[in-house]
Amino acid sequence: VQLQASGGGLVQAGGYLRLSCAASGRTFSGYTVGWFRQTPGKEREFVAGIKWSGGSTYYADSVKGRFTISRVSAENLVNLQMNSLRLEDTAVYSCAASRTVIYSTLGVPSAYHYWGQGTQVTVSS
Repeated sequence: VQLQASGGGLVQAGGYLRLSCAASGRTFSGYTVGWFRQTPGKEREFVAGIKWSGGSTYYADSVKGRFTISRVSAENLVNLQMNSLRLEDTAVYSCAASRTVIYSTLGVPSAYHYWGQGTQVTVSS
């Protein structure tokens, strides 16, 4: 499956953005889709994940209550709605997918087999 991430940009602190992850080649059925972010010099960090079948969602503590991950079945999309953005949310955001991720490996980048290109999110003061 090929993934395409979009929706990044420049936003002021307190603002919002919506990222999208589109799949081509096959549907997300049976996959867990995760969003990760990375800043220079730091390791990739898990942000949120969703199991396509059933729709269970998972969030990093740092984004709980501010970010919402959701699926759009008709468009084979996973969205990440990011509200109340903070300076520390600035990063390159990437989406990833896997059929074999389990709860204990949700936040482990190497557990995901397919990755989209990153999209830059910059939060300014």
